[in-house]
Amino acid sequence: MEGIKHDRELDIRGDVCPFTFVKSKLALEQMEKGQVLRVLVDYKPSAESVPKSMKEEGQEVLAVNQLAENLWEIILKKAR
Repeated sequence: MEGIKHDRELDIRGDVCPFTFVKSKLALEQMEKGQVLRVLVDYKPSAESVPKSMKEEGQEVLAVNQLAENLWEIILKKAR
């Protein structure tokens, strides 16, 4: 799913759980329904927990891609 256009990017490399989820959730709350947020994390547990928690919150996870050894992008779409 490369090339997904995103409306906002949140670079939270250096942060760990639960801060990665909290910051991602706050960013989505500031966005309009249907907008896409790209989140960059460098902490593997965050690459797993943020998408899981976002689904539980009712948000849409479009993709989770590993970009480098310690770098992931999480593509989220605000569903509500």
